[in-house]
Amino acid sequence: MLDAMPATPRVLSIAGSDSGGGAGIQADLKAFAAAGAHGMTAITAITAQNTVGVSAVHPIPPDVIVEQVKAVVDDIGVDAVKIGMLGDRATIAAVGRALDLVGDDVPIVIDPVMVSESGSRLLAEDAIAALRETLLPRATVVTPNVPEALVLAGGDEQQSPTELAHAIRLLGPEVVIVTGGHRDEAIDTFYDGEQLVEIPGPRHGEGAAHGSGCTHSSTLAAWLARGADPLTAARQAKEAASSAVEQGLRDIGAGPGPVNVLGISARLP
Repeated sequence: MLDAMPATPRVLSIAGSDSGGGAGIQADLKAFAAAGAHGMTAITAITAQNTVGVSAVHPIPPDVIVEQVKAVVDDIGVDAVKIGMLGDRATIAAVGRALDLVGDDVPIVIDPVMVSESGSRLLAEDAIAALRETLLPRATVVTPNVPEALVLAGGDEQQSPTELAHAIRLLGPEVVIVTGGHRDEAIDTFYDGEQLVEIPGPRHGEGAAHGSGCTHSSTLAAWLARGADPLTAARQAKEAASSAVEQGLRDIGAGPGPVNVLGISARLP
């Protein structure tokens, strides 16, 4: 059930910029808008990226990351935070400081971005421990896919999504959702320490999936900002991300096309 909704839910994305417009803060802002929320950003890195790959990454100075968050908090306020690409240990430390400005009662969704849709690494190997120790204990919800969950849990490929969700929750987040995009069956596994819920959805093999993880986590954050409980928000996120893949823009770029959470359709001249 939804509590009283704020007049305009305000959601902050702390994430990287995708110059191709498919993932990162560009995907987040689209998902926030589609879910009826006002989106704001604190950019952690600028990537030179398209549907084929990532050719360059420029980290934003840590103090500038903190200042972006401060500017938003001081004037506009924040009802939920979505955290995406972090890149390195210095950025993770800066985001930890920035969250102190947001407040303890604001829900935080972490999408532990490690590798892009095209296969480029987006989180340094030595930053994984910092992510576990600095940010996961502060998360309301963390949304790894199966490969990311294996890394966070330090597990092996024999572990089930349920086992991975249990292991990651021991790291501190209130809720773990192991998303189903990398499974044969597109089932999200939700675990909050008491409820273990499978959230099924169709697999759209012919869709365009670039930005699907960003869209899922951002939609989830927007629904938390609207007052939804985590399970309701997770169901809404699953539905939105699945639809966005199904309607994905397969005519954009030579690689995996971007998801289409806004329902953009081709227009004839």
